[in-house]
Order: sequence, then C-alpha cells, then structure tokens
Amino acid sequence: MLSPTHYEILEVSATATGDEIKQSFRRLAKIFHPDRHSNSTQQIQFLEKFQILSTAYEVLSDSHQRRVYDQMLRYGPGQTTETRTDRTEAARRQYNARRKQEIVEPDDLLDQWMKRVYKPVVRLMGEILKPLRSQIKALSADPFDDELMDAFMAYIEDCRTKIDKSQMVTCSLPNPPIAAAVSANLYYCMHQLADALNELDFFTQNYDETYLNDGVEMFRIAEDLRKEAMNGARNLKEQY
Repeated sequence: MLSPTHYEILEVSATATGDEIKQSFRRLAKIFHPDRHSNSTQQIQFLEKFQILSTAYEVLSDSHQRRVYDQMLRYGPGQTTETRTDRTEAARRQYNARRKQEIVEPDDLLDQWMKRVYKPVVRLMGEILKPLRSQIKALSADPFDDELMDAFMAYIEDCRTKIDKSQMVTCSLPNPPIAAAVSANLYYCMHQLADALNELDFFTQNYDETYLNDGVEMFRIAEDLRKEAMNGARNLKEQY
C-alpha cells in the first residue's frame, strides 16, 4: 500500500495555493494537536499525526521544496538526488523511534528536551520580540529614509533567520507528552511571529500602516504565547 502524499495528508489538491495549504494545515493542526487530548495514549497517537502534518506542511509551504517534491512524485524517488524532503522523512522515522524511548525514560527525555529545545527556542523568540519597539521607534523618525528602512528590513531578515533556526531546533528532539502544552505554545509563537514578519515586510513595500499595526498585534499575541510557555515550563519544573 502506497504511503499518502503530502497533499493527501493535508487534504488539499496538488494544485492548491499556498493560502489553501496554510488554511488546511491550521484546521487539521487544531484537530490533532496533542494538548487537546488528556489521555496519554491519545496524546502519543495525535503527536505522531501532528508531526506528519508538520512535515507535509514544511515541504508544501516552501516553494523550492514543493517544486522538488512535485518532481519526485512525477518521476519517482529514483530519478532525483537526496533532497531536504528525503531528510525530513528520515528525521520523522527517527522521531518515531525516539518516541518509543520517551515512553521508557520520560524524565530523562524531559530534561533533554528542556535543555536542547525549550531553552534555545525561548531565547531566540525573545531576541525577536524584544527589539521590536525600538526598531519601530527608530523607523518612525522618517519611514521614507532609505537608511532607516534598510535597518528595519535587516531586522526582519534577522528575525526570519532566528525563526528558521528555532524550527530546526524544535525538530531535533520530540517533546515528551507531558510537555505538549509548552511545546504547543512555542509552536504557535513561532508561527505567529512568522506571519507577523510577513505583515511588517508588506509595510516596507507599500508603507500601508495597516500592515504595520497588524504585525505589532501579532507580536503581542506571540509574546503572550511565549509567556504561557515559560509559565508552563516553570510548572513542570516544580512538579518534576
């Protein structure tokens, strides 16, 4: 039996637009995110499903990865060299193997996850969030000044680099079921920031302050999600 394609996993057609793919992923993520289920067995099952959804979305939301993946579907895996898609699939298999270990040694894996995933991601999110006010204040002196706008655009690109790094760190180790809520808040924080940066980028292209205001509001939501993740992490430390 053939494995479902990324399009089938996300329940979209092969000709779906980027927005359609994003909307379908968000709809499915709300259904299968593990923190919506209290039963530990269900959490593991839904966490694996959520990981599969995330893998599919990572590929199809990136234009280059999607093009390579479409070629692989058309010509077969034997006709292409190893791609990021292949490495992602291998990482998913390793993820599932680590999940089995996690059930045996949850305390050790929780400690590893906190050190190797939670702390670095929280730090990177803070490095994105904290400079926003000063960046906007500096730009507000004269948004049409080329040097000020270039500095603001450099900040946006630096933030995107940090988000990419955060996503790589997040995929490096599965979160224990007990940390599902903390992981979910970090995940939503990252995606909220990614969308916010798109809004800020739109502002740099047309100077429409609607995009700037929307981006600032998304940053505020992301900051709240980061705080919730930090509060959840402190509660875990007290319990374990």
